[in-house]
Amino acid sequence: MLIKIYPDTPNDREVGKVVKILQNDGVIIYPTDSVYAMACSLRSKKGFDRIVKIKNINKKAAVFSLICDSLSNLSDYAKVDNPTFKVLKKNLPGAFTFILTASGKVPDKLLGKRKQIGLRIPDNKIAIELVRQLECPLLSTSIRTDDDVIEYISDPELIDEKFGNLVDVCVDGGIGGIVPSTIVDCTNSEFEIKRQGKGELII
Repeated sequence: MLIKIYPDTPNDREVGKVVKILQNDGVIIYPTDSVYAMACSLRSKKGFDRIVKIKNINKKAAVFSLICDSLSNLSDYAKVDNPTFKVLKKNLPGAFTFILTASGKVPDKLLGKRKQIGLRIPDNKIAIELVRQLECPLLSTSIRTDDDVIEYISDPELIDEKFGNLVDVCVDGGIGGIVPSTIVDCTNSEFEIKRQGKGELII
């Protein structure tokens, strides 16, 4: 199912339809400020298991990000000291995935033996509204792989053609990007860029 949501003025009713699906263990594909991604509610174990199966990845090796709608929301799920908070405030919302030490609110299923989690606040109104109405972070992973044809990860109609029978809804938020987020490791004393993507880090 393809649901059109205008990126500049997301309609509450259409967002609500997607949120209801998420509340019922649904799996969605939605736009971010970098690339289209696959997600479920952080509260949904069934959704998590479905994404792992769809992507054919090992649960213990699966790497997900939490999509939050604000810095206060983000700090609920990660330990953030003052210097780190200042950097986050300068760069978010934005096309970054910040690797932070997870708090006790992050389910063990996501961490395995790891103590870190990737957190995002995308500069995308659709993503933010989904989290705001859901009142819970999205558990998110990119749909992109190295051998993907660009059109099939950026054009929502083609994304629906490819994934529509595997997920509950594809959100059409317009043509998506092809450059992933910049990954920044904040778990040590110095910030380390693990992957340079769309975001240009301001310290």
